[in-house]
Amino acid sequence: MTPPVLQASDLTKRFGDFTAVNGISFHIKPGEILGLLGPNGAGKTTTIQMLLGLVTPTSGSIHMFGLDLSTHREEILQQVNFSSTYLSMPQSLTVEENLWVVGRLYGMSDMARRVDAIVKKLEMEEFRGKITRKLSSGQMTRLTLAKAFLTEPQILFLDEPTASLDPDVAFKVRSLLKEARRSSGLSILYTSHNMREMEEMSDRIIFLQRGRIVATGTAQEIIDRFGKTDLEEVFLKFAQEQGHSVS
Repeated sequence: MTPPVLQASDLTKRFGDFTAVNGISFHIKPGEILGLLGPNGAGKTTTIQMLLGLVTPTSGSIHMFGLDLSTHREEILQQVNFSSTYLSMPQSLTVEENLWVVGRLYGMSDMARRVDAIVKKLEMEEFRGKITRKLSSGQMTRLTLAKAFLTEPQILFLDEPTASLDPDVAFKVRSLLKEARRSSGLSILYTSHNMREMEEMSDRIIFLQRGRIVATGTAQEIIDRFGKTDLEEVFLKFAQEQGHSVS
């Protein structure tokens, strides 16, 4: 059996008396797209921050490529990248300058070719010379995706990757992700509030609620388990339950 590229074991994070993530375990296989779902406050952001080494777990472990993140952080993160609708990049640089900075930070070579290729793939030619602070929300989303793709990672963490994008561009981004998975074996952790997108993109899904995993499986398996007609109904069930628990 092929070992997972990512293994999180009994992962817990407490902030004072509040437990944001409570003993979760999951894995991602090579070339797999794993959906991470849950209502606001379920622990998704904290989980991703721990996987990126930005937040230290209270307990538990994270291994990627067979290495412990706590002791091989730099080596692991060279093969990982991240994109989020909420990610900020240097505002005074142009789009192209931002991509060059990312490439240099990762020690990449042949930058002109790499930047040209990703700009073309994400249809960014018309604003590649634009100052970042002047970008529209959709253009900024494409820039953060370009930043993530540029380094040719083995694992990609995507938080709302198609938010703010026009439907045609969102379709092209999803197609690009699927092609990268097929051609290079890219593994992806994917979050979105677009349930149709999650059903389309995810090989498996894990649902978080109040910091715990409450369901895992394919989209259809989860839908069937809870007797719902689609993933959106399942999401609403967990969101309502979590809201009631807080009030």
